[in-house]
Amino acid sequence: MRIGLTGGIASGKSTIANMLVERGALLVDADQVAREVVLPGQPALEAIASTFGQAVLESDGSLNRKELGAIVFQDKSMLMKLEAITHPAIRASMQATIHTFAEQFPNRLIVADVPLLYETKQEELYDGIMVVYVPAELQKVRLMARNQVTEEEAIRRIALQMDIERKRALADFVIDNSGSLEDTKRQLDAFWESQCLL
Repeated sequence: MRIGLTGGIASGKSTIANMLVERGALLVDADQVAREVVLPGQPALEAIASTFGQAVLESDGSLNRKELGAIVFQDKSMLMKLEAITHPAIRASMQATIHTFAEQFPNRLIVADVPLLYETKQEELYDGIMVVYVPAELQKVRLMARNQVTEEEAIRRIALQMDIERKRALADFVIDNSGSLEDTKRQLDAFWESQCLL
């Protein structure tokens, strides 16, 4: 079984991903893949440099994230140009890894951790979608504490993603991560048993 794991920013998605791995799942992490596709020698990095100029490269040829961020986060059209380069590369790499896992471990759960799964319309790639849910107010509090940002900045970042209530409504499986760690573990155990993954 292949599931897409998503949720809102600061919902605890990484914690849930780790718990699933502890239970025997195989993880493909979109954030990790996103870092890999822009390493020196990768076609995506070459496309970024030709689109945004050599200023987005460090002297060693690696990506200057700060410089690139200064360009794309000030102009939505520039961000869309960047995403048009990176998203297909990330998706192709993830699907290749998932395919390999499925062939090598046909009875294992494969989890793809994709923060913007719904926003990038990837639902059809998976057998089911698991959403890690916390109410928006708790999301804001956790984000402020985790990233040391103001309330205004936290609200702005949360607003960049699809509303968490909408994600919850669309999900095949919901893990409510607003309670205790024990409560979250119980929900994951119930999911694991319901899918006959023991």
